[in-house]
Amino acid sequence: MVRPLLCREFQNPEDWGKVLSMLEDEFADIIKKARAGLGLSLAGAAQSSGIALSDIKELESGIRRPTRKEVADIAQTLRLNADKLTAIACDGWTPAAQNPSLHQDVTMVLGDIGGYAVKGYLLRDPATNEAAMIDTGYNPERMLQIIEEDRLKLVAICLTHGHQDHAGGLDAILPRHPVTVYLGEGDWHLLGWKPSAALRKFPADGEAIKVGAMTVQIIATPGHTPGGLCYRTEGSMFVGDTLFAGSIGRSNPSTLYATHLESVHRRLFTLPDETALFPGHGPATTAGEEKAHNPFG
Repeated sequence: MVRPLLCREFQNPEDWGKVLSMLEDEFADIIKKARAGLGLSLAGAAQSSGIALSDIKELESGIRRPTRKEVADIAQTLRLNADKLTAIACDGWTPAAQNPSLHQDVTMVLGDIGGYAVKGYLLRDPATNEAAMIDTGYNPERMLQIIEEDRLKLVAICLTHGHQDHAGGLDAILPRHPVTVYLGEGDWHLLGWKPSAALRKFPADGEAIKVGAMTVQIIATPGHTPGGLCYRTEGSMFVGDTLFAGSIGRSNPSTLYATHLESVHRRLFTLPDETALFPGHGPATTAGEEKAHNPFG
């Protein structure tokens, strides 16, 4: 199991960068997601790009790194930005580390589901100690421990989507903190354990939640899932799997790919450059970094 981590546990900025700078998606993941979203077969991608089918299979399996020409050819076929994809695949781009000291109102918790690391967050108002949980991080025990140790008053659970790695553990949290669970209606069927009707809310796009003196705005971002949501505060956006540093989450189902890209372009790439983006997997990034480096943009 991955040891759960808090932002404030990183005393050395170098340690923070080393542990959390690795991208969630490599070149192979990015091109598989784009190809699936376009409904393009391996053979079709090979024919369109001029890359041999055997080479396409190798690249998607991550057996070897691509050449710059291969990146350019496949980027054109998959409608990705070639320069940005090359920076990731060949030049080792990662976003500048987000120093946790700049976000004292955010506590990050790492969980683990089958060896796969996932992130949840507690957003707190320091003046009142009211807090909202942004996804469970599949680690309800650690979430509850922080709430109790820091004497937080949980006022909302804000789910970016209904997948188990982000929503698992509600059955442990709600009996101790019976607060409203916010979730896109299109994701209700994805929950493995469902809260009572009295504790669920399907918010409207643009609806706001008060967390002490802070306002959390709910932004509809369908694409990774039908009912995907992001949560915006002043200077920050919690993006779940709508976006990763240098990539996006897999569109589920793949027919949502165009919708997913629209959500990213219209709702995330229009944010001020300095806006911190906190994803469900991989390193934190900024809107400016993603506009400049995300090959889906």
